[in-house]
Amino acid sequence: MKKPPLIILSGATAVGKTDLSIHLAQKIGGEIISADSMQVYKGFDIGTAKISKEEMQGVPHYLIDELEPDEEFNVFEFQKRASSYIRSIHAKGKIPIITGGTGFYIQSVLYDIEFTSSETDTSYRRELEQFAKEQGPQALHHLLEEADPEAAGQIHANNIKRTIRALEYFKETGQRISLHNEQQRLRHPAFNAAYFVLNRDRDVIYDRINQRVDIMLQQGLVQEVRSLLERGVSPDSLAMQGLGYKEIIRYLNNELTYEEAVDLIKKSTRHFAKRQLTWFRREKDVIWMNYEEYLSEEEMLAKMIDLLKEKNIVPLS
Repeated sequence: MKKPPLIILSGATAVGKTDLSIHLAQKIGGEIISADSMQVYKGFDIGTAKISKEEMQGVPHYLIDELEPDEEFNVFEFQKRASSYIRSIHAKGKIPIITGGTGFYIQSVLYDIEFTSSETDTSYRRELEQFAKEQGPQALHHLLEEADPEAAGQIHANNIKRTIRALEYFKETGQRISLHNEQQRLRHPAFNAAYFVLNRDRDVIYDRINQRVDIMLQQGLVQEVRSLLERGVSPDSLAMQGLGYKEIIRYLNNELTYEEAVDLIKKSTRHFAKRQLTWFRREKDVIWMNYEEYLSEEEMLAKMIDLLKEKNIVPLS
């Protein structure tokens, strides 16, 4: 049975995914599903570099501005919603394009990964959340180092959500989540897919990150965070743990100077980009698209469309 088409356009933060995804969608009749763990939240606009309605240029987007800040969004919820959107996009005769830098989210849909959900019993999760609040993320991460050293090596100590998920999985199943993920990676794709990873020279990516942070601050990132707090969004909510938000909260709480907060945002975002690239290098069947190998974005886009035609994802014309 012929597998349905799917295009994935990923890469590190600030590499240029948003603009290219719009141009690709316009050329092939695509619609875009965001694979971003933060842009799904309403009101989190500047700090997530969220695409505006004008920038969408009429291309339908999904999983943007769909949840309130106090709602939980995780890989299970992403997989469920994204899979539903993919079916509806196919039903319209369009091609779904998953765009974003959250590799685990992309993997969950591409390989139709099976999860054991603990949604019915959240007591252990609440216990771990309380432990992290009292003892700190490093102490929580140490628990994971003891239970699953490989997963601990792949998950940053500050990523409390993923650390808790790995510990939950170990408690539920007695199995290391790193082994489970390795087994799931052996699954065959559920789609006739082209998995593009955009890339630039590392120094260029880092410069783009620094510039992006400066632009966010000029656009009013501090005021955005202050407004969210005034609206009653908890500083401990998952949404507020995103890059840029937690650092500005610390500035507003007089824990950091403005300059220290800005430097920390830039440094943390650069580290995040490095981890993203490490993830994509482990993925199989990805097509690396290096900007330096093309004279222009238009030339790179033309190459991508040629590859999509070879894979019979878009019709020959």
